[in-house]
Amino acid sequence: MNEDMLLPIVTSLGWLILVGAAFASYRLKWSQIIRMALVWLAIFGGLYLMVEWFLTAQGSASALL
Repeated sequence: MNEDMLLPIVTSLGWLILVGAAFASYRLKWSQIIRMALVWLAIFGGLYLMVEWFLTAQGSASALL
């Protein structure tokens, strides 16, 4: 492990703990938690795919010129 990566890993774990504690305060059922997690995965996955498609299309267009 690189020493430069230690701080981002520690801060990411801290943020995950904070988000988990805030999420646990809602006291949701497991089915609701899984459904919400899948919705968020779909949102971020869709955004990721749109950005990747845009960058690929932009790279293909610039290669043609």
